[in-house]
Amino acid sequence: MFKLTKTSGKARTGILKTAHGKVETPFFMPVATKLNVKLLNSHDLKQLKIDSLIANAFILYLQPGLELIKKAGGVHTFMGYHGVLFTDSGGFQMVSDNFLIKIDTHGVKFRSPFDHSIHFITPEKEMEIQNALGSDVAMCLDYMPRYEDKKASVQESVQLTYDWAKRCKKAHKNMKQLLFGIIQGGNYKELRKKSAEFITSLDFDGYAIGGLGLGEGSEKMFTAVDSVINYMPKNKPRYLMGIGTPQDLVKGVSKGIDIFDSCYVTRHSRHEVVFTNSGEIRLGKGRFAEDFQPLNPGCTCFVCKNFTRAYIRHLIKINEQGWKRLITYHNMHFVSQLMQNMRKAIKQGKFKEFEKEFFKNYRS
Repeated sequence: MFKLTKTSGKARTGILKTAHGKVETPFFMPVATKLNVKLLNSHDLKQLKIDSLIANAFILYLQPGLELIKKAGGVHTFMGYHGVLFTDSGGFQMVSDNFLIKIDTHGVKFRSPFDHSIHFITPEKEMEIQNALGSDVAMCLDYMPRYEDKKASVQESVQLTYDWAKRCKKAHKNMKQLLFGIIQGGNYKELRKKSAEFITSLDFDGYAIGGLGLGEGSEKMFTAVDSVINYMPKNKPRYLMGIGTPQDLVKGVSKGIDIFDSCYVTRHSRHEVVFTNSGEIRLGKGRFAEDFQPLNPGCTCFVCKNFTRAYIRHLIKINEQGWKRLITYHNMHFVSQLMQNMRKAIKQGKFKEFEKEFFKNYRS
């Protein structure tokens, strides 16, 4: 299922084998919540060498619904994407008042954002949904605390996440589908350790670190990662959920993380942010009005080969929406190349040198 192939310091490469093929770690997953990566299609993703996506099982259960996806031949066929697909449980929706009504020991009561109908999701129901979707990797239902929650609430989330994980493992029936457990604990080192010990005792196919990237900042986030990484088995994939800035990807890999996902790339692309080898630029600024360089000099994506900063800024200023797709494509290419370059550096035993050079050049 997972084979570790090379290490360089704590950084690691490996192969994750799933029902829809193998994917090399470390890798980044664009978020396709509703089975679409914003402004990109399945053909784009193939060109970009994006081998894995993550969708949201609870949202898909609400719309378009399990019956339609089943009639289409499964989730991969329905969206025309035949790479590796993860599905999240909907735990992230617990931090939104638009979704959450109530959490108790039995499960979570949600409100649909589409028609305001009420749905009670238990660990057993969650596994039924993800088994039916046929994703390659399912995530356990977890209780994700909010950043501002007090310690008592975070303690409750650790216990409920463990209890629900046991129920998820018992209810999981799709043997072609891998199942990952999720570690919680907020920014409390002892609670992170406790949750890691709880979840890893259940022998899942992989382990995720959840509940981060919610406003705690990079320093606290990686302190939380440090507090659990040594409790995560070396022979299982390690997944840092919801994290995706270029800097955090490099830092995460240096800590021994194998898998990442985030909407950071696509969201910031729609806010005029462009990734370059020297850091991020905001293309709408006046200083780019006569800048006839590509978005990132030396980049090989089709956007950089054909268009200039000045032209794409012009599209921004006349409100021609095509600019959003151009920047999104380029930024996704940048991140895809970054992951490929990190895998190469690990294989060569030179990850520390790669990391040092990256942070020397890259600025927010």
